Amino acid sequence: MHRKMGSLCLSPPKAPWSMDANLMHISYESGILENPKTHAPSDLYLMTKNPEDAPNTPDVLEIEFSKGVPIKVTHLKEGRSLDTPLQIFSYLNKIGGKHGVGRIDIVENRYIGMKSRGIYETPGGTILYHTHLDIETFTMDREVRRIKQGLGVKFSELIYNGFWFSPECTFVRHCIDKSQESVEGKVQLSVFKGQVYILGRESPRSLYNKELVSMDVQGDYDPCDASGFIKVNAVRLKEYHRLQGDAQPKQ
Repeated sequence: MHRKMGSLCLSPPKAPWSMDANLMHISYESGILENPKTHAPSDLYLMTKNPEDAPNTPDVLEIEFSKGVPIKVTHLKEGRSLDTPLQIFSYLNKIGGKHGVGRIDIVENRYIGMKSRGIYETPGGTILYHTHLDIETFTMDREVRRIKQGLGVKFSELIYNGFWFSPECTFVRHCIDKSQESVEGKVQLSVFKGQVYILGRESPRSLYNKELVSMDVQGDYDPCDASGFIKVNAVRLKEYHRLQGDAQPKQ
């Protein structure tokens, strides 16, 4: 096993695989992993347990966000709280690793066009991904979030390809920061056997309106209003199927 720095390989070519580690994750590639059919050896993973060997009791946490940034994590059973970025991420790495969260085995497309096989373990990052996604959906306007999702794909491409300091990446970061202004609240979750289960959420800035969506309370929304919406959308679909019918050969 050897460490890889950027594209410079510092070990003999017959090493079993290369490893690149940081606070966010460990990535593994090269060596025996270059055959995409080869299963990852059981001793490859250093941050995460095999989910099959993980504890039989889940850890239940609460993560608090402000402007889309995690600012506190609390273990609800133990009552322990951490509130600095390094403490939060390190603790989530520990909890996620303990339960085997965050393992992926993928074939990715490199910037220069070739495909490569990579294995990653990202325990803390995976927990934050799922909880942030939940609180973001709970608090953000639907159309703003739709645009932000598209920007998120572009942002990930820029980061993957090394364009953090480019003007386009600066622009996208500012847009994403703007979208996060209302992403505030707490998410309760369970970490267990390789999975993150969202249990609940709360926010003072949520767009969720219980009375508006309730099946038991008459709110401002009248289901009968949907009939016009359905008829308008049906015009396009009827025309599509009429054309499909005209295109069919006559029997």
